Amino acid sequence: MSSLFTRASTASVLYDAPGPRARARNRILGVLALAGIAGLLWYAYSALDENGQFDPQLWDAFQYNTVQQRIVDGLLATLEAFGLAAVFSLVLGALLAAGQLSDHKPVRWAAVSVVQFFRAMPLLILIVALYYAFFAREPMWALVLGLTLYNGSVQAEIIRSGVNAVPRGQGEAAYALGMGKTQVMTLILVPQAIRSMLPSMIGQLVVTLKDTSLGFIITYHELLFVGKAIASQPLNAAGFPYIPVVLVIGPIYIAMCLLLTALARWIEARGRRGANRRTSAAA
Repeated sequence: MSSLFTRASTASVLYDAPGPRARARNRILGVLALAGIAGLLWYAYSALDENGQFDPQLWDAFQYNTVQQRIVDGLLATLEAFGLAAVFSLVLGALLAAGQLSDHKPVRWAAVSVVQFFRAMPLLILIVALYYAFFAREPMWALVLGLTLYNGSVQAEIIRSGVNAVPRGQGEAAYALGMGKTQVMTLILVPQAIRSMLPSMIGQLVVTLKDTSLGFIITYHELLFVGKAIASQPLNAAGFPYIPVVLVIGPIYIAMCLLLTALARWIEARGRRGANRRTSAAA
């Protein structure tokens, strides 16, 4: 009872409970917001329907084996660019994080400068610049390198923050036992930091996956480029299949991101179970 009273009194201090008029006003605003959203959705549907975007003939393009193969090839190209960029960005992030945590000022300043520069650089400008400057004949590497530099800088900040979030006493105790800086980082701080920074790291990998769609700007034949090419081909009198392409390509991106998120949750759950087992054994 006392805990319930405490929570109730704390809530009353944090904010005033809405009265009958406020609750009625909130309900009216909620109904108006739902009506506005429904109106916008109906307007969008009507405009697309007038342009024939819901014509069943627009789906005929996906019956051809060549179109289906192009979508599969685009998906594989997307996964290839993502796989390379994910691995390289994690490696680069670990190196830059180590540089930012270094005891040597020149190394630390250089790492901080690189991280801040590429975090501030718009990713699209970086990819386009790399493409025209170095990789005009290999657009995939312009995309991969751009994603690596940008996301590696973000991963470096995630790793640095995770290591710094470990209680200082852990490192001080390790130093007191005679461990060196490398041993303290690799054996004490990083293993403890991984559990806290893993969700953020996986979240950034999801961003990396979605950013592979920027490859269509530099004519890399990833999934979005293939979808745009299909949508730009008119189907006789039916017109251009913009909406069918969106309804096919969009869920593929969503499914890939959901699978990566599910993998992250599985890894996080395994890490928690392993930590609990070690704690129980030590006890």
